[in-house]
Amino acid sequence: MTSPTLQAQYPVRRWLVLGLFLCGMVVLSSRAVYLQLFNDFLKDHGDARSIHVVGIPAHRGVITDRNGEQLAISTPVDSIWVNPKKLFEDAGRLPELAKVMEMTVADLHALLRSRMHREFIYLKRHADPDLVQAVKNLGLQGIATEREYKRYYPAAEVTAHYIGFTNIDDQGQEGLELAYDDWLRGKSGKKRVLKDRLNRIVENIESIEASEPGGKLVLSIDQRVQYLAYRELAAAVKYHAAKGGSLVMLDIKTGEVMALVGQPSYNPNNRKGLQSQYFRNRAVTDVFEPGSTMKPFTIVAGLESGNYSPQSAINTAPGYFKVGDHTIADMRNYGNIDVATVITKSSNVGVSKIALSLQPEQFWAVLSRFGFGQPTSSGFPGESTGMLSPFNTWSDVETATLSFGYGISVTPLQLVQAYAVLATGGVMLPISFVKVNGQVSGQRIIAENIAGQVRAMLATVVSDSGTGKRAAVSGYRVIGKTGTVYKHIRGGYADDRYLSLFAGIAPAGKPRFAMVVLIDEPGGEQHYGGDVAAPVFSRVMEGTLRILNVPPDDLSAFSNSIMANNQKPNQLPGFD
Repeated sequence: MTSPTLQAQYPVRRWLVLGLFLCGMVVLSSRAVYLQLFNDFLKDHGDARSIHVVGIPAHRGVITDRNGEQLAISTPVDSIWVNPKKLFEDAGRLPELAKVMEMTVADLHALLRSRMHREFIYLKRHADPDLVQAVKNLGLQGIATEREYKRYYPAAEVTAHYIGFTNIDDQGQEGLELAYDDWLRGKSGKKRVLKDRLNRIVENIESIEASEPGGKLVLSIDQRVQYLAYRELAAAVKYHAAKGGSLVMLDIKTGEVMALVGQPSYNPNNRKGLQSQYFRNRAVTDVFEPGSTMKPFTIVAGLESGNYSPQSAINTAPGYFKVGDHTIADMRNYGNIDVATVITKSSNVGVSKIALSLQPEQFWAVLSRFGFGQPTSSGFPGESTGMLSPFNTWSDVETATLSFGYGISVTPLQLVQAYAVLATGGVMLPISFVKVNGQVSGQRIIAENIAGQVRAMLATVVSDSGTGKRAAVSGYRVIGKTGTVYKHIRGGYADDRYLSLFAGIAPAGKPRFAMVVLIDEPGGEQHYGGDVAAPVFSRVMEGTLRILNVPPDDLSAFSNSIMANNQKPNQLPGFD
């Protein structure tokens, strides 16, 4: 023990030592404060290891039908990503990760080693929640998750060709998802976060830029009508063992597409293994020769010329006639008939004689005004223009065959728009795939009285004496035209492959909807448009008129039908 006498002998030395210790502490503390708070170099390096700027994903805009039913939504999902270098620091546990990911260890090693120069690679995009949790439970360094959005389509196959789909990066690839990609796509934001050593976000420090969700898209279709059209078209294609089919319905008051379906369809929620040929919207992209559904427009040209009226006589005897080296023939000899009966009986001879009596330029001008040979300007991706050759190249044979729908190609969308012109009294409205609000202005392309005369002729087609009687709808008057077309193949036309068509309008008294039904290569004995396509038109139109509460315009026929029986002659066996 040091004596008081000894302490008193060295007071200066004692305070000197204490002073040195105190100075050292001040210097070290100052240095620590400087390094921690004021040294930008070290601060930046420290922040770089723990503070990060990350993106804030923006969800894609919802797509609904005209009544607000959701048809495309984005749901949050997690994607698993890794930093290969950090992950290899715990290489002994890679077999555990491979097992959870359902990969072989060799495949996992190969994937990581080929990307060792990168700090970020995806291991699994849009992973299932169970898989994400299993990976998190491993607690490995260099592996983390990132929040993304996955597109989901509640109606699946029913709206697939209409809406299309997005890729894994939420970018539109087909259909309206592609057409309105800029509108639907949101704007990602940014935020500064604090991460732990396992790269997990432990604290949100600040928001740098807020994310903006994509815009909402309201479509023109009614989901109820869309489902009805899909069901009936699919049933008909199956029943007739057909290659495929298309159906398009327009609201003639607004030009809105009320339903658009195709067969075969696909599930946009699960496209694994599907070929791209299933993705295209055949009603918009595929062209065909329209056959007898083109005859009303030849009649329009004849009426416009002033040389014909519905009562004008046409001699079709003996049921055929020669044009050059070709023979134009009817199903049988109809003899001397008027123009209206040419439509009723679908006389090739009669309509050919009308076309050949017209100036080619005049005939071409009428078809061009109806939109043939040009796109509808609907904005749907991949829309075909069809084909209408210049009139100065037509021979007599080409003019004759063009009058009944050969030598011209159209899409179902073009054809239904042309029929809608007849329904509106001669006014063409722009086609819209999105809901229309307010009045729509169109362009008059034919006189109202001519459109009315042609509609009156088409009413005879859907009668007991017409070719389209199976398109009738109880309680409503229907007008339309059947078509049966030999399919064009390399080297000519196949004699055993057909397109079956029906194009029509209802109700006839106060038109509301126009529809085109196409069945591609029906099998079996039935292949005429009146037997194959017309019944589909009847069932879909009947359901639509009732769903949308359109008043009947033929109550007397409706009452007689109920009194006679309650049968549904157009019902397909096995399909309710």
